Amino acid sequence: MITVEQIAGFLQRLAPPRLAEEWDNVGLLVGDRESQVQRVMICLTATPATVAEAIQRKADLIISHHPLPLKPLRRITADTTAGRLLLELIAARIALYSMHTAFDSARDGINQRIAAGLSLRGITPLRPHPEGLGAGRFGWLEEAITLADMVQRVKSLLSVEYVQYVGAPQQAVRTVGVACGAADDFVQLARDAGCDCLVVGESRYHTALEAEAAGMGLILAGHFASERFGVRLLAAMLAKQFPQLEIWAAQNERDPIRRG
Repeated sequence: MITVEQIAGFLQRLAPPRLAEEWDNVGLLVGDRESQVQRVMICLTATPATVAEAIQRKADLIISHHPLPLKPLRRITADTTAGRLLLELIAARIALYSMHTAFDSARDGINQRIAAGLSLRGITPLRPHPEGLGAGRFGWLEEAITLADMVQRVKSLLSVEYVQYVGAPQQAVRTVGVACGAADDFVQLARDAGCDCLVVGESRYHTALEAEAAGMGLILAGHFASERFGVRLLAAMLAKQFPQLEIWAAQNERDPIRRG
């Protein structure tokens, strides 16, 4: 039988916790390392919907991108959403492992896969880590394309109908940066790396203005879309490593942000 510890060991080799940002909370957050595992659900975030799905389908382990909790809790009660979800997981004896920024930055993690999916060459970290590849990615295209064409590539890769973007549709793009999720910190790094365009999950309004003033394209794919990509990726990787387990990407997970 496979244990929580064996799966955690694989995840730690795939996305070493040392690659995570200092403020992050990655690794095994809930559960007994010696517990046996038969069913694993992978999701972007532990929410009422995904936790209910895990309980209904009798999952033994949830692997989430975002940690629960992210910040230290003084108490665990049903008075808060985080407390209530943790109590439900513990009562159902479901372990929880978080990947988050360790997987963002891993050698075969989300940013690397997005960069490769956009056909970038010479893929390099935007912010090198002293003990690993580092955070974000940038690379170059064989031939320059327009920002409008890059928008279409991002939509196709991430399976989204709409994105937001900053810049002139016909401006040339050859050097491209990638930073999934909330990525304001990467705009200056992308500029310093000579990027013509940066693909992110989301950024603040004033960061968009900075990119525009610098003449750098900025494509906002959506926080959910840029990281849900990694849920499908991780489900496939884990299924290959542990073919004897039932592994699935959460089916009840939706982007909470809607367009009217």
